[in-house]
Amino acid sequence: MQVVFIDTVHEVLQNRLESAGFQCIDAVHSDFDSLIKQLGTADGIVIRSKYRMDVDILGHAPQLKFIARSGAGMENIDIEYCQKRNIELFNAPEGNRNAVGEHALGMLLSLFNRLHLADKEVREGKWDREGNRGFELDGKTIGIIGYGNNGGAFAKKLSGFDVNVLAYDKYKSNYGNVYATEASMEQIYQKADVLSFHIPQNEETIFMANELYFKQFQKPIYVINLARGKIIETKALVAGLKNGTIAGACLDVLEYEKSSFESFFEQDLDPAFKYLLESEKVLLTPHVGGWTHESYFKLSDVLADKILAHFGYHK
Repeated sequence: MQVVFIDTVHEVLQNRLESAGFQCIDAVHSDFDSLIKQLGTADGIVIRSKYRMDVDILGHAPQLKFIARSGAGMENIDIEYCQKRNIELFNAPEGNRNAVGEHALGMLLSLFNRLHLADKEVREGKWDREGNRGFELDGKTIGIIGYGNNGGAFAKKLSGFDVNVLAYDKYKSNYGNVYATEASMEQIYQKADVLSFHIPQNEETIFMANELYFKQFQKPIYVINLARGKIIETKALVAGLKNGTIAGACLDVLEYEKSSFESFFEQDLDPAFKYLLESEKVLLTPHVGGWTHESYFKLSDVLADKILAHFGYHK
């Protein structure tokens, strides 16, 4: 079978596929017209986020059998179209779940203890112990929205901190375990001190966390988002930060992200985003929560496992 690699991924995927007899085509640097020609005989495609996989591209791949995405989210794939054509879809949330769990915990501890601010002040010659007095996680209630690979990994990382973890997943039942208690949204609204999102972006979840959503929490909350930026409506988050219903935010993803974010800062910035940039209550990272040196390998290794197993190859 012929597999076209559209995005750069760890070489272990290509190596394992070629060892099993697959022909791998490097189209990472191909322009769009050249790519379309290469897809004419493709049985599989490997992607990250360069292109949206819809009829405009997939229509040129008449014998396509699968798409493998090096990552967890599938929002850049027209799933309905793929289902109609019986194109198998593979993703790899198992590959970066540990990275996401560690990153979420790291961001939360940094925000609680003002580590990002204290470090900057000390380097500038300012020694302010009282101004950098932190908060402890001990005794807090953490609400996790979405209890799949990433939500479960975060709950596991929290297990040594003497916290109460409540997990809500609309599409599961009986999913509570040693790391988290299955809960309703009403229970999370009432009890949560920290709220962490671990859900995909789709029509149902875009701007799910709006002003009305945040108003239902009974206590000021800290918000963590390592899922997708458009789950949270930024203006609602900023309103909460201003009125005190949101105590702080850890954001690895942003509403304003596009396929490429590098040029974003060259344009006029939305006032809500400017507020996030200037707020000491907010910790920001550039969508790297699941992007470690280890996960780069694991994402491709997991995809190799899934592809080879699906087509009858075994270790």
